[in-house]
Amino acid sequence: MLKKLNRTTTNQKTIRPIKVLQFGDGNFLRGFADWVIDILNEKTDFNGDIQIIRPLRKDRFKTIDEQDGLYHVQVRGLQNGKIVSENRLITCVAGAINPYTEFLQFLKSAENPDLQFIVSNTTEAGLVFNSSDNNPDELPESFPAKLALLLFRRFTVFHGDPERGLVLMPCELIDKNGDVLKKILLQYCALWKLPDAFIQWLTHHNTFCNSLVDRIVPGFPKETIAELQAATGFEDHLAVSAEPFYLWVIEAPSFVQQIFPTATAGLSVKYVNDLTPYSTRKVRILNGAHTTLVPVAYLRGLRTVKESVDDFFTGEFIRKAISEEIIPTLDLPAEELRQFADDVLERFQNPFIKHELKSIAMNSISKFRVRVLPSIKEYRKRTGKLPLRLVYSLAALIRFYKGDWYGEQLPVNDSTEILVAFKEIWNNHPADAVPQLALADKTIWGEDLTRIEGLAECVKKSMSEIETQKNLTTR
Repeated sequence: MLKKLNRTTTNQKTIRPIKVLQFGDGNFLRGFADWVIDILNEKTDFNGDIQIIRPLRKDRFKTIDEQDGLYHVQVRGLQNGKIVSENRLITCVAGAINPYTEFLQFLKSAENPDLQFIVSNTTEAGLVFNSSDNNPDELPESFPAKLALLLFRRFTVFHGDPERGLVLMPCELIDKNGDVLKKILLQYCALWKLPDAFIQWLTHHNTFCNSLVDRIVPGFPKETIAELQAATGFEDHLAVSAEPFYLWVIEAPSFVQQIFPTATAGLSVKYVNDLTPYSTRKVRILNGAHTTLVPVAYLRGLRTVKESVDDFFTGEFIRKAISEEIIPTLDLPAEELRQFADDVLERFQNPFIKHELKSIAMNSISKFRVRVLPSIKEYRKRTGKLPLRLVYSLAALIRFYKGDWYGEQLPVNDSTEILVAFKEIWNNHPADAVPQLALADKTIWGEDLTRIEGLAECVKKSMSEIETQKNLTTR
């Protein structure tokens, strides 16, 4: 008989000070940041809990309160070639506040003298300025406006005490997320006509960290929940599954390392002076490999990332694309890049995660422009040659956007203008003219790619090979 999961049934009586306010109650933060903080509590003197602030009107997780903030993270996957399977009970979440129904309690959370950190993941769409949030006497809709309200409350209650500033570590997947958040907060200061003293306190006594987060957190483990609950003995409606790999890179001054002592706990959290090379590494190797792989593998009849990497042809293709064409364009130490690449490929082969190519294929053109095209250009710049595998992927992508593959509908999903541009090219011109026309279309790429010497000829040759090899799989 499974027991209800709460602090009474688990005998979790420890009460820690609330040191973290977390905007977001989704799977990622609970399987990543909260998991990290839980280990900090276990292995260091951090001694801090998290108060979740729900970012949306919809109350998605009433069970957080019913389970007293407790839940399990089920870590499963490959690590150093071995299967990892671990269950961890997370005890550092003190509860969740819904500011739409608990407005005063929400404001009061800013008055906590123990508070040190703000963590958020409201998605890229959440880290925006909303001019409709123009009344500071009412609860705003956007996350940054809510945060501005809280920070102004803290400034007011503590009379602008410099020691009461906070460390803000946004986890939204946008470049320079800390700088972006700070800029948006200053926009609200101007919109609300907040006093200069607050602006000075906000600017000089709060620390905005750019951060990069990396972990696959699929969410509630539907397929293995019975196994998890049998192993733990508890009925858990908030369980989260996650892969073993995780990385948190934080651009922060040295004092942050002292108050957030992840090194002492042996956690994969890296403090750096400049996040840029790590962000570039992730985009080019992890995200770039995904985007490079999809059209090549899909046209060969493969449907998931794992089976594509396991396949002889596409597995060898993506390994060499990373090692011989992407890594040579990056500036971090070679050994560090190779280790990251090895980790990425092992993650792609995780037997517990079914990552479908069609889901990665969404908006492939914009992804290719950001994730792969810079590698093609940089390789050309450094070597004077074209990276043949990345160019082959580009050719496969153009062919993929025809929309069908010998009678099979392809999962092409993109903006209307991109789809219209490809439809006009494919429907109104002979096949041998498509490479030149597609590469030259600025609507698609934002520039004329035929200006890259030799690219059009190379893409045309690769497209001819792709047609010749249709439906060849090596499974």
